[in-house]
Amino acid sequence: MSYLYKTKGTCSTQIEVELDGNVVKNVKFTGGCNGNLQAIPKLVEGLTVEQVEQKIGGIRCNGRPTSCGDQLAKACREAYEAQK
Repeated sequence: MSYLYKTKGTCSTQIEVELDGNVVKNVKFTGGCNGNLQAIPKLVEGLTVEQVEQKIGGIRCNGRPTSCGDQLAKACREAYEAQK
């Protein structure tokens, strides 16, 4: 299942996440820091939603209360809940 998530409070504006059950299969960011947004999808591929939340949920960026990683954790949870 592919899910589009509009980010809040980050340089990236949108995340497309594909899940197979609760496993992250594919992630694409729109906007943001090119290097980080190439690395993050590779690091989370194959992880469960819960693992993504544990590893990168709550990370902050430049004094903001969120980050692209944190937004990805939220996107994964939202996508998982939407497929139920």
